[in-house]
Parts: sequence; C-alpha cells; structure tokens
Amino acid sequence: MGGLKTFPVAGIVLALVTALALLGLGVDLVVAVTVLLVWVGSLLVAAGRPPEPPQRKVEQSLGLDSMRRLIENASTPLLVTERNKIAIANRAARRMMGQHMIGQDARVAFRQPEAIALLSRDRNGRAIVRGLVRRQDIWEVNRQKIDGKLAVIELISRTAEADISRAHTDFVANASHELRTPLASIIGYVETLSESGDSLDSPTSQKFLNTIEREAQRLHSLISDLMSLSRVEAEKHDLPQDVVQLAELVERSARDAAGPRRLDRINLDLDANPSVKGDRQQLEQVVRNLVDNALKYGASETPVTVRLDTSADGLARLAVTDRGEGIAPEQIPHLTRRFYRTDPGRSRASGGTGLGLAIVKHIVERHRGRLDIDSHLGEGTRVAVRIPLAQEQSEANGEPRDEGLSAQNPATGDDQRRAS
Repeated sequence: MGGLKTFPVAGIVLALVTALALLGLGVDLVVAVTVLLVWVGSLLVAAGRPPEPPQRKVEQSLGLDSMRRLIENASTPLLVTERNKIAIANRAARRMMGQHMIGQDARVAFRQPEAIALLSRDRNGRAIVRGLVRRQDIWEVNRQKIDGKLAVIELISRTAEADISRAHTDFVANASHELRTPLASIIGYVETLSESGDSLDSPTSQKFLNTIEREAQRLHSLISDLMSLSRVEAEKHDLPQDVVQLAELVERSARDAAGPRRLDRINLDLDANPSVKGDRQQLEQVVRNLVDNALKYGASETPVTVRLDTSADGLARLAVTDRGEGIAPEQIPHLTRRFYRTDPGRSRASGGTGLGLAIVKHIVERHRGRLDIDSHLGEGTRVAVRIPLAQEQSEANGEPRDEGLSAQNPATGDDQRRAS
C-alpha cells in the first residue's frame, strides 16, 4: 500500500497514452500491452522502493555539526576542510583570520607558499609560515586527513618560542661583548706594563695599574650581576616563605650601597616597619641596586631620598627618588631590559653593568610585587617597589591571617598606611 500511495499518477497516464499511440500506429495489441505492462511494472518497482535520501550527505552533515560543536571553544585555532575548502573554523580561527574565510579555498585563505605547498599535496604534514596575521608572527600549520574528503588543520603559534630564542641569542651576544670589553683593557695594560720596563712606582705604571683595577672591578660586578640574574630567574616561580621586617633591612642596605663617600647624600625616611614574605638576600639587593643607581645618575651632590611606608591597598612600599636629569618617556618602558642604558658612555664610566633594574624587576616579580618608574626630564626619577604585606600574602594563598604578627607590628595597621 505504501508503494501505491507514492505511485506516480502522471507515469500511468503517460504509459496508457504511449500504448494507445502504438495501437494507432498499427502495432500489434500484444506488443502494445507488453510495453504498457513493462512500463507500469517498472514504475511500480520504483514507487515501491522508499525514497533514497542523499545518505552520505546527511551523515557528513551530522558529522560536521558534531565536529563544529566539539572544536568551537578550543583555544587553538582549528579548521576543517572539505576538498581543501574551509567548511568549519572555530572561534579562535575566526578571531585570528576572519569570518570571511569559511567557504574559501584554504590555499587562498593562507596565501603563504609553504602552506599552499602543504595543502596542494593533499596528505598529512606540517609547515612553518611567517607573517600569517602580523609581520613577526610564526605559525606551524599542521594538516591531518580524516577521510578522502575531510581534513583538520591546526594552527600552533611559535612566535613566543622564537622571541625567547632571539632574546637568549641577544643576551649571550651582549654578555660576551660586556665581558670582552674590560678583559681587553686589562690584558692590554698588563702587556704594556710588561713590555715597558718601567718601575711599577712610576706615574705611568700607577695610571695603568689603576685602570686595570677599575676594569677588574667592573668585570667582577658584571659576573656577580649575571650570577644574580641567573639565580633569580631560576627561582622566579618559588614564592619566598621567610617573614622579613623591612625597616632595618632597608636602612642597612641603603647605607652599604652609598658607602662612606656618598653616605651624606642619603636621606632615609622610614615611616613604617612592614613585614613581607621574602628572600632577605634578594630584598637587600633590590635596595642596593636602586640606591646605587640613584646616586650614580642623580645630580652630583644632591640628596637621594629612600622612603619606606605602607599603602592603603595592603602593600609595603619602597620608593627611591633622585634629583638628576630625568629620563625621556619613550625610554622608560625599556629600562628593565638587560644591558639597556639610556647613556651607555656615562653608564660604563660609572661602573654600571646594565643589569641592575633587570635584576630588580625579576626579584619583585618573584615576590608577587610591582615595579613603577616615574621620571620627568630636568626633575629626577622615582622608582617605587610594592610588595604584599606578609598577612596579605598569606590570605591570598589561602593561609589563615596571622593576628599575632599584626599585633607585634602595629605599623601594618590601617591607621599607619598612606594612600598610594
């Protein structure tokens, strides 16, 4: 019955008309009836068979829908292509390359010779492409076939790896240059002294010996800073657990950095004695580096103010201010880069290694703190370090508040804090 319901009436009519036409043409009745029966029979068979949907297309459509839902929220840009035409692009891929690429030939969407070569081969593989979105970007295009028609393309960013590699190369080159410069001076002056035959007490010899000593000290400082930087970077993910009171540490470290000759230029303003969880040796290095920089680059004979207090947002705050020439605004973002100097000649003459602020930055980051530099040309520079108080760090890590510590250290109370 199902077949009769779907039987094409127009087909029956056409079969009858054909049979009558054959009879009209003088064709034998038996032949005409046979033709009619064969035609009707074929129509019955066709009508009795259920309509055949484009099954593969239905299954494929259902598969693509499932795949679309599966990859939509992946953080990695993912594409699904059907015979190299982009059928699916997840959110990350659309954000990266635009909605318009859906329906495009993938080779047109990428426009990169390496990617085009990979896709044209129609097999699994990977390629590295540059400048896919921005000029400096580096992406790995990974293509994996699903079946004869479908393939998945995964886009993996390699830009950060390349940046790290480039930074490492630059660091090694800069370190080699900085080490070679004082070594060349030391070797040159030693050879000159050896060949001159002059007494070591002569004025020329004393001048050379002073230069050798100065360059040796510079070399020693550079190696010490490189070792400090290496240690800080190795421990940057380890939050210190020792509770350190800062007032006495800041005072002692500032005086050590100034030394007897520059001590009269230090103006200590210790309004509080906050406690932080910290590495005592590294915190001392922060103070020494900041004070030494301020004394070197501040105007000669002008005071350097070292202020310690607590801010209203629960941070211990150390600020070192000089009255020097100041720093141009465009240079401030680069000051914490390794070996960056605003005035290379002056920095080397004063014994600077170009690593002081880089070390400070990494130490502050290890202590979950913040480093701010504020400078105005002709007025001076203020460098501020903010580190969470010990009880604030404990609460942030899910530890109970140490009321005993707060009672022993009233300076951390709200009435003692100054607004940032």
